[in-house]
Amino acid sequence: MAPPPRTRLSVRPGPPLSGSFIPPGDKSITHRAYLLGLVAVGETVVEGANPGADCEATLACAEALGAVVTRRDGAVLIKGRAGALRKPDRVLDCGNSGTTLRLLAGILAGQPFRSTLDGDASLRRRPVARIIEPLRAMGAQIQAAEGDRVPPVTILGSLPRAIDYRAEIASAQVASCVLLAALLAPGRTRVTLPMAARDHTERMLAMFGISVTSVRSSPGPGISLMVHGPVTPIATRIRVPGDFSAAAFFLAGAAARAGSSVTVVNVNLNPTRTGLLPVLERMGAEVEQTGVREESGEPIGDVTVRGPTRLRATSIAPEEVPFMIDEIPAWVIAASAAEGTSELRGAAELRVKESDRLRVLATNLDRLGIACVEYPDGLAVTGGPISGGVVSAADDHRVAMAMALLGTRAAGPLTIEEAGGIATSFPGFAATLTELGGDLVDSLMVSRP
Repeated sequence: MAPPPRTRLSVRPGPPLSGSFIPPGDKSITHRAYLLGLVAVGETVVEGANPGADCEATLACAEALGAVVTRRDGAVLIKGRAGALRKPDRVLDCGNSGTTLRLLAGILAGQPFRSTLDGDASLRRRPVARIIEPLRAMGAQIQAAEGDRVPPVTILGSLPRAIDYRAEIASAQVASCVLLAALLAPGRTRVTLPMAARDHTERMLAMFGISVTSVRSSPGPGISLMVHGPVTPIATRIRVPGDFSAAAFFLAGAAARAGSSVTVVNVNLNPTRTGLLPVLERMGAEVEQTGVREESGEPIGDVTVRGPTRLRATSIAPEEVPFMIDEIPAWVIAASAAEGTSELRGAAELRVKESDRLRVLATNLDRLGIACVEYPDGLAVTGGPISGGVVSAADDHRVAMAMALLGTRAAGPLTIEEAGGIATSFPGFAATLTELGGDLVDSLMVSRP
């Protein structure tokens, strides 16, 4: 796989952020809509899909497996395969998307052919043992590189058998992988997580006519999800809400600066996704939600965040992490501006994202003069002034966006090297930052030798 182009993004300090914007379509929901459209009976219509490279990789994989994809009036139309996929004539390239690989592995576990899932250099470092174990238990022949630890992943599917699986981590991707494999498995499949995680797959399955039973553990924070198969999804129309994870960087940037006021319009407000908002509130930011309603099985609405005169440090407990796992880099924006030391624990999963996010965030904060202690499972960030300089996003889209927002209140210009990963989820990020008052020096996609 070709390495990503070396890119840079430079930001100069400027006034407090102000204004409103519509974020790109939710990446997690777009992935699931494309994959369920692939296996559904009929033609699924996906409106407002995320335009980033990660979701485009999922769509390309769906086409390689026999889905007929067309685009009309801004929507993506997917004529599904009713569960019987076509053997691909090439390796399925998941690009930089761990969601594509892990969820598609569940779908392929029940197909009677051999297939291989691969991706870029970053994806080849992401762990896959967590999905190999349950898929093998369901009867798939599956193997991966380095002793089944990392991609590429090769699968020879068979009719899956229903299982009762207990996951070690609260991973929505693991649960989704098992639930998608269970669509072809006769009987009841149950996957139990140690605590609740993001529930987009369960909501999306309901939109495609498939019931998922959810039972909370008692006592304890665990949750069990059950599907009775075999069952085939029925095509539907999905309107994708705005991506909260993309919006989070601008909301945290507003919280970090007195006088800022940023409104995100038509954003996903799924409570398993918006854990950052109560954290910003207890740090002293003003958070207002308006126009909340349900669309395509998900709550959506508008969110405004205003920066207080004084932002307070706070700690994030391990049980909060699953509901803001992708927004931790955004939280760092606020923590770096707060009075005192903010602490995060229980977030070791961040070490196996697009980068080792804990290490990269800690290194960059140190370069910018922000005191940061790195723990095996978290960070302690002491707020203070930010110097200008040069940092590296390590081709991690969320780190790059966090550093760009830090640059809006730095003492001097801040250049983020290896920032091209932003295109995987939010191609319009630079334009949105400019519209809200950010001062960009370089275009996001300026290539470097």
